Amino acid sequence: MAMSSLLSPLSFTLLSSPLFPSRHASLLTLTTKLRCPKAQERRRLITAQSKGSNSADAPDRLISAVCYFYPFFDGIQYGKYVLTQFTPLQLLIQPLFPAIKVFKSFPFNGFLVFLTLYFVVVRNRNFSRYVRFNTMQAIVLDVLLIFPDLLERSFNPRDGPGLDFVMSLDSTVFLFLLVSLIYGSSSCLLGQVPRLPIVAEAADRQVL
Repeated sequence: MAMSSLLSPLSFTLLSSPLFPSRHASLLTLTTKLRCPKAQERRRLITAQSKGSNSADAPDRLISAVCYFYPFFDGIQYGKYVLTQFTPLQLLIQPLFPAIKVFKSFPFNGFLVFLTLYFVVVRNRNFSRYVRFNTMQAIVLDVLLIFPDLLERSFNPRDGPGLDFVMSLDSTVFLFLLVSLIYGSSSCLLGQVPRLPIVAEAADRQVL
């Protein structure tokens, strides 16, 4: 503000001086007029984006946190080995058993939830980008479960090193889903933006 007040008299003096031709003065005035609207428009655009792009009020946080239960419920079968070996993990997820049972009660529940989340939430501009991004992360994480499932179906050993490999793969997938659930849901409840490895970039490209 002080700088502009100092420059204004100087500009007036230069423009009114005989050393400064009138055609240059008109050119400077025209350039100033052309630049100002662009700068104001850019500032308005940045302000609008900062206000509306990643809002995280209480409903947005809750919806986003719940979405991360979807890939965990859909991939709970990958914990069949690790849950039998570590009792504390069973106690940790035991409160979720009724919801998991309902989710697994109908074979097409996972697909129906996928369609609902994608078309009702992700593609719906009425939801904030915060909700749509977190929902898309959960969807991409669930889609990635296709790869270990295909591997198990094509390679199903009964014993030996092959069985050890499958057990390690299943346990790794389950622990990744569990960590993603805890990290994603807790971050959303705190109003932060969780960025899961592998899936965050894909989610960014889908959420415009």
